[in-house]
Amino acid sequence: MPHMTDAQLADLVHGLCALPREPEWAEFKQNQANPDEIGEYLSALANAAALAGRQTGYLVWGVEDGTHRVVGTTFDPFATRIGNEHLEGWLNRLIEPRLNFTFTLGEVDGCKVVVLEIPRAIAHPVRFKGEAFIRVGSYKKKLKDQPEKERDLWRVFDHTPFEQHIAAEDVGDDDVLRLLDYPAYFDLLALSLPEGRAGILKALADERLITSNSPRRWNITNLGAVLFAKKLADFSGLGRKAVRVIHYKGNSRVETIKEQVGTKGYANGFEGLIGSVNGLVPSNEVIGAALRKTVPMYPELAVRELVVNALIHQDLTVTGAGPTVEIFDSRLEVTNPGAPLVAPDRFLDTPPRSRNEQFAAMMRRFGICEERGSGVDKVVSEIEYYQLPAPVFEIAGENTRVVLFAHRPLTQMDKEDRVRACYQHACLKYVNREAMTNSTVRQRFGIEDRNIAQASRLIREAVEAGAILPYDDTAAPKQMRYIPRWARDTAT
Repeated sequence: MPHMTDAQLADLVHGLCALPREPEWAEFKQNQANPDEIGEYLSALANAAALAGRQTGYLVWGVEDGTHRVVGTTFDPFATRIGNEHLEGWLNRLIEPRLNFTFTLGEVDGCKVVVLEIPRAIAHPVRFKGEAFIRVGSYKKKLKDQPEKERDLWRVFDHTPFEQHIAAEDVGDDDVLRLLDYPAYFDLLALSLPEGRAGILKALADERLITSNSPRRWNITNLGAVLFAKKLADFSGLGRKAVRVIHYKGNSRVETIKEQVGTKGYANGFEGLIGSVNGLVPSNEVIGAALRKTVPMYPELAVRELVVNALIHQDLTVTGAGPTVEIFDSRLEVTNPGAPLVAPDRFLDTPPRSRNEQFAAMMRRFGICEERGSGVDKVVSEIEYYQLPAPVFEIAGENTRVVLFAHRPLTQMDKEDRVRACYQHACLKYVNREAMTNSTVRQRFGIEDRNIAQASRLIREAVEAGAILPYDDTAAPKQMRYIPRWARDTAT
């Protein structure tokens, strides 16, 4: 299947052929298609594109190297196999980190042409069979043998945030307005839409959603595309950043009832995303004590905060993966790519370290997420208010996952549930400069006031598990207060 139409393919090939010389981020070939050499070029061109500030590198078959004439090729990437594997799958297996490269086969000037589009390296050099390559002039070299190039490449990774990488380069005014949902930007900031195209483009450029490439030509940044794409799939490498919402039957992933994949950017599509999630979340008639009305199984504010946290704290440099919301009969899981930069058991008290500061700052300006560091506090507070089991914050492979649980009475919570709830309760009280006591524990679990001993057993269980500590071991039983295990130094 072609990635581009023949017209788009012709425009791209003619543009590359018009270059005065072969750039380091593009390579022309006629029929030479050794699989190992293709893999090495994938590495070299991805790294060279990053070094040159380009979003994409190109390997083109069917163009004569010296003259840049379109002469055609006999190479067919879709018919090429290495053993029992298709070429694309074989390359995917041996390239790291994974790249969303794309082969396109079509006709240009009546000749068969193949174009391999290669996304730029992000965060780390791209390697093939464990070796990184780079282009030096028109030659392909091992990166380790080019120390100056390697140093320059790492400087690019260190100083260019993902948000300012280019999602679409060298596009005209009309294409910017076609690809980006620019009215949503002004709506979210409660601003009037400027009169005329020039005012709109200036506002987008001032926010670095787009950057000037040349007179009347623009680059759309990842920031602009991730926030305001009309269709994320229109931007190479960002289509898989769309949020997936999956509703399962029962409590396993065996049978899917419904799966929705978002298409819009995170800012212009956020309310629709939350509406989709809330529309799939089951309802309960009774949650907690004395609450007898039909309400969602999970507090809407908690769900909203978890989804936005997954968006802004994900590792956007991980290719081929995006946030996922999974809804089961008795739990809800929100997962995002990238292990957290803060230990999960310290989410409540430690201000989050954002990988995507520009993205997070704009989401705060739009009112989509709250001030820095308040999201997890709100989640735990809402969970406690509705007397639900404590959420789980965990690392799942190279991902971060949060799990919310449907209502269960205290008698059906196991020891791990009870200890986790006491620990989070102590953390929430501590960061709010309040004290965890027997009374607050009774309120947290919906224990009647006369059952002081039951609350004391829960506290003792959490102390024995090392989750919480008495603030003052010598205090009278009725005056005992408790703190999270990590707060001892602060308390003393």
